[in-house]
Amino acid sequence: MLQKTYDWMMEKAAHRHAIWWLALISFVESSFFPIPPDLMLIPLVLAAPTKWFRVALVCTLSSVAGGYLGYAIGYFFMDTVGVAILDVFHLNEKFQAFKPLVDQYGAWVIIVKGATPIPYKLITISAGAFHFDLAQFTIASFVARAMRFFLVAALLWKFGPPIRDFVEKRLTLVMTVGVVLLVGGFLVVKLV
Repeated sequence: MLQKTYDWMMEKAAHRHAIWWLALISFVESSFFPIPPDLMLIPLVLAAPTKWFRVALVCTLSSVAGGYLGYAIGYFFMDTVGVAILDVFHLNEKFQAFKPLVDQYGAWVIIVKGATPIPYKLITISAGAFHFDLAQFTIASFVARAMRFFLVAALLWKFGPPIRDFVEKRLTLVMTVGVVLLVGGFLVVKLV
């Protein structure tokens, strides 16, 4: 099933309305869809490198908007729909482990986890289930998703196809370095 879904996404990446398919995939991935939008973002940026900023912006805004659906699922329907989604993706243990992190680090954990390749649906559903402040959730989600999608798009724009394999194989490393740089920058500003 995942292979069919992946093939369907690749077909949509070549479609003349690919940017709208990217928006839809980014939206639904934030709450229940299994495949990350990066798989459409990458070929779209490679096909039209001068539009990298627009592609990353659409992906970011759609993902954040979809995050509200995930948040609502966790807030209103955790015991039914939320649990079912987490079961399908085998995220129940991660959900349980996420609560103390949110309690201790608040928006920072959403920024860090939302920028990495872990399923964003875990974050959105959990934030809703834990009744995390919606304004903080929105800001943290925007920062996290923008970091992720703009970094990938900018690398593809700057370095083109040769960076594609590196990004696809080492997305976790790329995002971890980005998060470390962001947090390190905030610490330097705070200490100075």
